[in-house]
Amino acid sequence: MNFNSSLNFTVTERFLRYVTIDTQSDPSSVSFPSTEKQKDLSRLLVNELLAIGVSDAHIDEFGYVYATIPSNTNKQVPVICFCSHVDTAPDCSGKNVKPLVHKNYQGQDIVLPDDNTQVIKLTEHTDLKNQLGNDVITASGTTLLGADNKAGVAEIMDACYQLMNHPEIKHGDIRILFTPDEEVGHGVDHVDIAKLGAFAGYTMDGESAGNMENETFSADGARLTINGISAHPGFAKGKMESAIKIAGKIIAALPDSLSPEHTEDMEGFVHPVGMEGHVETATIDFIIRDFDAEKLKGHANVIRHTADAVLEQYPASSYTLTTSQQYRNMKGVLDENPQIVAYAMEAIDRTGLTAKLCSIRGGTDGSRLSFMGLPCPNIFAGEHAFHSKQEWVSVQDMQKAVETILHLCMIWEEKSYFNEDTIITCIRYAKQP
Repeated sequence: MNFNSSLNFTVTERFLRYVTIDTQSDPSSVSFPSTEKQKDLSRLLVNELLAIGVSDAHIDEFGYVYATIPSNTNKQVPVICFCSHVDTAPDCSGKNVKPLVHKNYQGQDIVLPDDNTQVIKLTEHTDLKNQLGNDVITASGTTLLGADNKAGVAEIMDACYQLMNHPEIKHGDIRILFTPDEEVGHGVDHVDIAKLGAFAGYTMDGESAGNMENETFSADGARLTINGISAHPGFAKGKMESAIKIAGKIIAALPDSLSPEHTEDMEGFVHPVGMEGHVETATIDFIIRDFDAEKLKGHANVIRHTADAVLEQYPASSYTLTTSQQYRNMKGVLDENPQIVAYAMEAIDRTGLTAKLCSIRGGTDGSRLSFMGLPCPNIFAGEHAFHSKQEWVSVQDMQKAVETILHLCMIWEEKSYFNEDTIITCIRYAKQP
């Protein structure tokens, strides 16, 4: 089915509306969601879903939005879920976002008007070469845009609108899930998997058009606590061992080869993300990442061995290192259900794009959902330069993402069949002829 002539896309208008709502999450908060303002967008989404006829749309006490597009086929089709997160990253302001549409992009540098030092350059944003003639959306220069992940939210919402208005698009039950707090690592803490009741999920939270991601980092957090020796600074000679200075030396001594700024592709890293303290006690918080979960312990040992070496200079001081699991690479789960990824690749191809299977140097809600019983790869949303003032997305890439969702719904329906005596769902694995 060619959707270009039959769909009246609403994704752009939705996106431009959603990004003006401040939904920034807060990593220091102890509440859930971490900021109440995330619910402002969630409530709007519920109202819009109800307005297009999705009668069970609702927001729960934790700020999750659940909804169902009912099946319109006589086949028994596995339930699939589409998921995006409503929050934006704490790294850059999400308040008073002013989205700008740069129509018919022709390869020029895009100077953002509210801060002309913010320039989106083709030489630095190489995927812009695929946007010639397209309409590129940016922020104005003082905030992030929020394409991560409001592009995904808008795409799912437009797909819901199309499914409700085009009964010729055959599909089974489609579950919708919008989550808070993904950016601070808590996006699925309170998801009700039983309520979703889905066989497979898809996050719409990827980058370049055509990308399909079936692999994420495995992730741990680590905290190094340094116990120094305090003394009056006027009488400290030979006595004081400052935990702050020890912390600084440990960070400086970490190997560059294991830092984010020196790694790429399938390489893991150790990254100090925060430090606080005083002379007597200081803490350093790290994130540890690798595609191979077995390597995470070795990366933690790098921190330990570095601390050991530095502490040799401070015989009266000590440290403790604690690690905690954050999420794991979803590839192992997805490899057990190959049709989930294969159908999404086919859906991308049907839009006219060339599907490309990729790994994510990061994580998504799908990483954890996969280990909660909902295998969940990640499909492109068209978002670029995440968490920055130079974030951008194109109208045409978002429209292709909407088409991908619709084709994917159809493919799951096509791969199932109805028997006169019993309803049988046939999951035709891609590896079978």
